[in-house]
Amino acid sequence: MTDVEVTISSLGHLGDGVAETPTGQLFVPFTLAGERALVRPSGEGRAELLKVLEASSERVAAPCKHFGICGGCTLQHMEMASYAGWKRLQVTAALNARGLDCDVDPLVPATPRSRRRASFAATRTKKGVTIGYYGRASHTIIAIQECPLVVPEIESAFADLAHLVEPGLSRKGRASLAVTATDAGLDVAVSGGKEAPDGVLRAELAKRAAAVNLARLTWDGDILAERRIPLVTFSGLSVAPPPDSFLQATVEGEATLVRLVLEAVGDAKRVADLFAGCGTFTAALAKRSAVLAVEGEAKQIAALDRALRMQGPALGLKPVDLVTRDLFRRPIHASELLKTDAVVFDPPRAGAAAQAEMLAKSSVPLIIGVSCNPATFARDARTLVDGGYKLTRVTPVDQFLWSPHIELVGIFRKE
Repeated sequence: MTDVEVTISSLGHLGDGVAETPTGQLFVPFTLAGERALVRPSGEGRAELLKVLEASSERVAAPCKHFGICGGCTLQHMEMASYAGWKRLQVTAALNARGLDCDVDPLVPATPRSRRRASFAATRTKKGVTIGYYGRASHTIIAIQECPLVVPEIESAFADLAHLVEPGLSRKGRASLAVTATDAGLDVAVSGGKEAPDGVLRAELAKRAAAVNLARLTWDGDILAERRIPLVTFSGLSVAPPPDSFLQATVEGEATLVRLVLEAVGDAKRVADLFAGCGTFTAALAKRSAVLAVEGEAKQIAALDRALRMQGPALGLKPVDLVTRDLFRRPIHASELLKTDAVVFDPPRAGAAAQAEMLAKSSVPLIIGVSCNPATFARDARTLVDGGYKLTRVTPVDQFLWSPHIELVGIFRKE
């Protein structure tokens, strides 16, 4: 296609620049509003950036040498104050799209090198193992030597991780490595490598895990080595999550979410923690309230149960009732919340449509929603508002630096 000059009018919700052209909108990555650029249309409304002809005053030098090739970041070229404003605007836009009118707090920022969990791709070639992120809109794995997103413990382990998985990779397949920095060291869960490693391969992988001082190595759900129990601390409660469990992306972001939830809950005596996971909010809530913690993943509830039994009395925690229940198929009914003073719900990206419908029918005076997807949060918020709740406050919290993703906390009160 013919190269064209365009002017970027705005940023789309995924962080790409939007140019209005006679043939429709073009989405151009790595551009900013107000910039003039030379681009090459690539079809389906997208274009490749060839050159920035007139740069925005918001443009800054990207801090990572892999930016623009690696698909991990979208907005490293944007000045931080403008970036924060854009992220806040994404939350406002999602709420407005559902007819919701609520002031949105300023973004609580993330800091570089704070991500404690990340997923990497790995493949084996004649030259060795390539480990990194997939390129933007590509199946090509970009080898990385640095990553300003992750904590130093993960960044410094790239070479060790490549050596670790080498014997477990075939030259035809690709593996995924979920790496989590825990209190006891790195916890690595591999999927997509050689299936069902035999005794010799298991021994070699375990040996390499020991050599690079991993806390735990899991291969397709099978624990091959556990030199130390990988512990994560939630408000003073040390929990050993099962392999590849959900955790908030950063310690700082998690602390902010917990603070916002506790501030809203106040002196509520009975609180329901829905989609509780391994206890991100449960431990903090139980310091002042009796808690009903509900989670669909049995292994995560079991991990939280073990921690509470061993440490709860010494920490002076209030009673915690643990329930394993699929809240997508069997949401907690309004009749089960008659004596509940507050509900906290923190669903996956898909949101909690069924649970929101049940909550909307309840008489619980306070509901706090935590979400990593403004669109599904706004959908569920609309349900609650239609059921008689008022959305009184929304606070966006950045845990996904330089990406379009964002966490938020919303507070609903029964009118």
